[in-house]
Amino acid sequence: MVEPLALRRNWQGRHKPGSVRGLEELGRVRLSRNFFLRDFLLSEIAVVYGLRNVPDNPDLAIEAGKKLCEELLEPIQSKFGRVAIRSAYRSCAVNALGNHLGLSCASNERNYARHIWDRRARDGSIGAMACIVVPWLVDHVAKGGDWKEMAWWIHRHLPYSELQFFPRLTAFNIGWRERPRRRIYSFIRPRGLLTLQETPNSGREHLALAST
Repeated sequence: MVEPLALRRNWQGRHKPGSVRGLEELGRVRLSRNFFLRDFLLSEIAVVYGLRNVPDNPDLAIEAGKKLCEELLEPIQSKFGRVAIRSAYRSCAVNALGNHLGLSCASNERNYARHIWDRRARDGSIGAMACIVVPWLVDHVAKGGDWKEMAWWIHRHLPYSELQFFPRLTAFNIGWRERPRRRIYSFIRPRGLLTLQETPNSGREHLALAST
């Protein structure tokens, strides 16, 4: 594991960067072995509508992002190969506009400690979420494999809070939170809830995960 000081050696401030150089330094913060903060800041909404997708509270975003990367994304990449980031951190302004325009963004309050990494959830917990594509899973499904194998592998092995699976590229939201919900939802037909923490589902039919 990378030492915390090494993760943050380039980030000297505790405030929102106001210059190109400041944003460059923030983007160089290493969240885990394979991921840097800049990997998570791209937003099509921000690009098209001219908004800044930058944390108001960089320290909180870094703290939550480290957990997402170290505890969830790194193990997935180690097991299945490259993880591609589709959508991750959103500023409050970016998320609010996405919600207003119906661009698949929940309200700001619902996205605190999810896509909005630098705000705490209502219960005070921190968290972070990213929408990712795993090329291994894309190919596995194209060959007739069941996407739910990925869901149940994560459920059995990783301390996730939420998973939400989508039809296109079998992309999925994966979230880490201090107080995990352990909730899996599918937007792939048949849509619905796969499991809840209080009603565990072992998914025995999907435990024979194909080797990578």
